[in-house]
Amino acid sequence: MNLATLEKIIPELRTALIGRRFGKIFPLLRLSLAVDFRLQDSQFLFISVEPANPRIYLFRRRLRDLEKRSVNPSPFVMQSKKRLSGFDAVSIEQFPGERVLKIGFQGVDEIGNPGRASWIVQLTGKSSNLFLLDNTNRIVDTLRETRDEGQQIAEIYAPPSRPLTNPKRSDEAIFTGGFASISEALDTLDLEKAAEADFRSLANAARTKIDRHISKLEKLRSRLNGDLEMHGDAEKWKRFGDLLLANVGTAKRDGSAVIVTDYFDESVPTISIEADVNDSITEAAEKYFRKYTKARNARVEIAKRIEAVEAELNFAAAEKAEIESAIELRDIDFFREGSAPGKPVGTKKQKARESSNSSAARMFISSDGFEILVGKRAKDNDQLTFKIAKSLDIWMHAADYPGSHVVIRNPNRKEIPHTTLLEAAQLAAFYSQGKAQPKAAVHYTQKKFVNKPKGAAPGLVSLASFKTLLVEPVVPEGIIRQQP
Repeated sequence: MNLATLEKIIPELRTALIGRRFGKIFPLLRLSLAVDFRLQDSQFLFISVEPANPRIYLFRRRLRDLEKRSVNPSPFVMQSKKRLSGFDAVSIEQFPGERVLKIGFQGVDEIGNPGRASWIVQLTGKSSNLFLLDNTNRIVDTLRETRDEGQQIAEIYAPPSRPLTNPKRSDEAIFTGGFASISEALDTLDLEKAAEADFRSLANAARTKIDRHISKLEKLRSRLNGDLEMHGDAEKWKRFGDLLLANVGTAKRDGSAVIVTDYFDESVPTISIEADVNDSITEAAEKYFRKYTKARNARVEIAKRIEAVEAELNFAAAEKAEIESAIELRDIDFFREGSAPGKPVGTKKQKARESSNSSAARMFISSDGFEILVGKRAKDNDQLTFKIAKSLDIWMHAADYPGSHVVIRNPNRKEIPHTTLLEAAQLAAFYSQGKAQPKAAVHYTQKKFVNKPKGAAPGLVSLASFKTLLVEPVVPEGIIRQQP
């Protein structure tokens, strides 16, 4: 909070607080707190001495929300409660030319004696702090530890020292157009910053998580390919074993090499096969047959694992595309739902309600009035397709790219207008990895023709029948986005 804004908000604070009784303190963060002065319209005094953004203003909050957000009280909060309980705010003064306020309190202490005390709200960047002073201006406690002169417990309070060269003042008060007060403008700005920080945090966490998952899968795929290469060509080892047996009587030894005739080649050349010098021709052939069996079995098993990893990589890539789309659309609900832990469901009715709701999908209304649901993640695609969609609903998916399942709800069994089909197809293309392409093919069919292969990964389906539309991957202008 700069000096100009502080000077503008002081009259607002005086009007609201002077003559009001000091009440409960809500420590919201280590260096931020709210104070109940029993104001109307659920207003509280907010103070933060965070060095990066120190500020003071009035805000409106529900009491239960403040109680829920409150953290354990610090010694400063406990000391302030003890000293200021039952006192009234009697003055709010600014130190001349400083971003420092003194809030004076007066009342009767716990043993019935009249007393005075004050808070110093020091909004001075790195040296920002909140001080509790007694009636002699001696510091009783501080919210932040400090070693500066006149800023430590038991000292007479003095404002923080300033540089000898004072730069020309150029700060301006916060713009308040459209707001009822400075406090409302500051609170709105704070809420916007908090929402942006929350969005960035959730988005970065989701992006980091999926990137790590993809990296892990890629490393696994690389190791599996390395294992496959290490076992060698199974057919080659079998061929060597067969040739050694076929040349038992005619093979010639040359150190660790065995010279044999290659009867599998039309030109019948002689070739060299590596073999241990201590092994007979038959023993060498048996070793090659064992290598063949091991390589053959490994090829089958490793190929299955590689296929599974490839499928998981495709779905992870689709999830990453959905995350990037959500970031582009600033869809914070996508990240909040994705990070919220699942809650156990106790009854069949609860499970039915859980499966029938559309929390797994983005919701749109087409220009013709039809509801369009767009899956968010691979597991949500399964829920949307096999638990939410009905038999005669229209199902869509980008043809050549991982992406969201899209469902056009058709509860009245009407014929779906072509405009709605195009709009839904554009959404299917947009919420897929093909969104960067100028055109993308989208398959569509009735949901009854969509099947789940046994053991298939989340989101993977097969289609018994379908048609295809070629569309531009965009969010159509004629549709309406609904909040779930």
